[in-house]
Amino acid sequence: MPRVFGCVVGARPNFMKMAPLLRALEKYDDVRTVLIHTGQHYDSQLSDVFFEDLEMRRPDIHLGVGSGTHGRQTALVLEAV
Repeated sequence: MPRVFGCVVGARPNFMKMAPLLRALEKYDDVRTVLIHTGQHYDSQLSDVFFEDLEMRRPDIHLGVGSGTHGRQTALVLEAV
């Protein structure tokens, strides 16, 4: 039975940290990663560039949080997860 890791990205620093971690985890046969994008960068030009430049696969789940205050975005992410 594979171990499943939910990997959440949302802001630029998250993408930069998660890209090498995903690559490392995906080398193991007994590990499955689920890439979750919060969607806080709701404009595709703001987030697509990270997936392309960092050679990350597209997210498995997109929460579509969108813009708002930090508190509102955090609440929506927690509610969705």
